[in-house]
Amino acid sequence: MRSLLPRLGRALRSAAGQSRLCSSTSSNSAAASGKDADAVAAAQLNIQQPTFGFLFDIDGVLVRGKTPIPAARKAFQKLLNSQGEFLVPVVFVTNAGNCLRQKKADQLSHILGIPISQDQVMMSHSPLRMFRRYHDKCVLVSGQGPLLDIAKHLGFFHPITIDKLRETYPLLDMVDHDRRPKVLHPPAVELPKIEAIILFGEPVRWETNLQLIIDVLLTSGYPGNPYPQGTNTHIPVLACNMDLMWAAEAQSPRFGHGTFMVCLENIYKKITGKELKYEALMGKPSALTYHYAEYLIRTQAAAKDWKKPIKTLYAIGDNLMTDIYGANLYNRYLEENNSRRGSKARVQAQAAGGTRSTTVSQEEELDNSWESELASASATSCHSVLVCTGVYNPHTEVPSDTRESITETVFHGHRDFRFDPALVEPDHIVPDVDAAVDLIFQLENFAPNENFRTS
Repeated sequence: MRSLLPRLGRALRSAAGQSRLCSSTSSNSAAASGKDADAVAAAQLNIQQPTFGFLFDIDGVLVRGKTPIPAARKAFQKLLNSQGEFLVPVVFVTNAGNCLRQKKADQLSHILGIPISQDQVMMSHSPLRMFRRYHDKCVLVSGQGPLLDIAKHLGFFHPITIDKLRETYPLLDMVDHDRRPKVLHPPAVELPKIEAIILFGEPVRWETNLQLIIDVLLTSGYPGNPYPQGTNTHIPVLACNMDLMWAAEAQSPRFGHGTFMVCLENIYKKITGKELKYEALMGKPSALTYHYAEYLIRTQAAAKDWKKPIKTLYAIGDNLMTDIYGANLYNRYLEENNSRRGSKARVQAQAAGGTRSTTVSQEEELDNSWESELASASATSCHSVLVCTGVYNPHTEVPSDTRESITETVFHGHRDFRFDPALVEPDHIVPDVDAAVDLIFQLENFAPNENFRTS
């Protein structure tokens, strides 16, 4: 770890240096557009089919809390033709998990002033549709919003909420004295064994959720039972949204679901002496999330009967530890994908000889599960674009000694993600989402054959 710290310092200083572009990128892009006016006019004579797509974060890029960011509407007018149709495939990739896709699409339509389909929206929990082996099991769901509706739309037949668990076993929730039961009654109905836990997002009453989730983990799904001695394993945990913090209307970032997960992980380790293990982690920066988003991009292109494959993705976000880390991680996956395929025969030969490593086995199993559900990615690269309207602060001082409290003050990524300074270095830094769209059109030499929509 220590050998990587100077690299992180250089990466962050590089980002700080690039942040000076936040005040000048728009004017530079405008100047470049002026110089290329003749080329653009000529290109507009022909119909252009895009070979790239956009992955937009929402909080900190398009809105702060419920307040729209002014550049958002301007940016999206450039993405539509005169009929109000998207000129390029667009997917909104959010780590939010407290509502259905349709509700988020309706919110975006209102914010941006254009029609957004639920098929363009990816919530942090969207990949759970692929985890069919849990769909017919009794699962405990934690978070807020219409949790039962969300779980059932994802394919789960037997979800149970924390509130239902507390109602069935009222003696388990004892932190708040005012909520303790006045009269003690045994459970009227026993719940079936809980076989998995789904963490959708940060709950409202953290103490209740932490206590009951720990009870379920330590009793192997029977929270009414006493804790057994010497438990070595626990039931599967699937978590969505690892954001430690997120940008709302407040001047400083607010706690996210990642903070709740830190609490849960440390309580479990303090009690058992063992690490809490996750069956799956979803939402940015998970590569699975980006692969699912790439699948949605491909689906949009196919629906428009565009013949050219979408080769390049641009992920626009405001958070180094989720948006940028995730985009760069997925880009690394795409770059390594062909070499991994080429080495598959060698891996299988090693497996036959008994030398196959656990790491290779897990990666191959993950790749196979992606490809069986989503097919192979057509994209060959994913570029990260950082905006200065959310969590990222271009004026933050980089510590002079990066070895000092580096993991607490700089790396806010989840415990299970490998510390790598290169993954938090954005490909581009721009002031806002409107400047991001201008930059990407310029990089792609993309000149739509119709005028941008202006109203």
